[in-house]
Amino acid sequence: MTDGARPASGDDRPLREAVEASLARYFDHLDGSSVTDLYAMVMAEVEAPLLTSVLDHTQGNQTRAAEMLGLNRGTLRKKLKHHGLI
Repeated sequence: MTDGARPASGDDRPLREAVEASLARYFDHLDGSSVTDLYAMVMAEVEAPLLTSVLDHTQGNQTRAAEMLGLNRGTLRKKLKHHGLI
């Protein structure tokens, strides 16, 4: 990433815009239905691919991955186990 917020490729959108667009589509498809626990649902959808991507970036080095994520290594391992990633 060039400025810490945007991917280097010019045709990729910043993460924030991608999330906003995804949530807008989600709300459009609700068609009047109510929703609860949206925060937990979004976190469950985002956390596993985040962990996978960071581990790929660090070539499986959990210590470096934990540092990148701002987590302690034990917390990272707990999250990896929760998502069936180890």
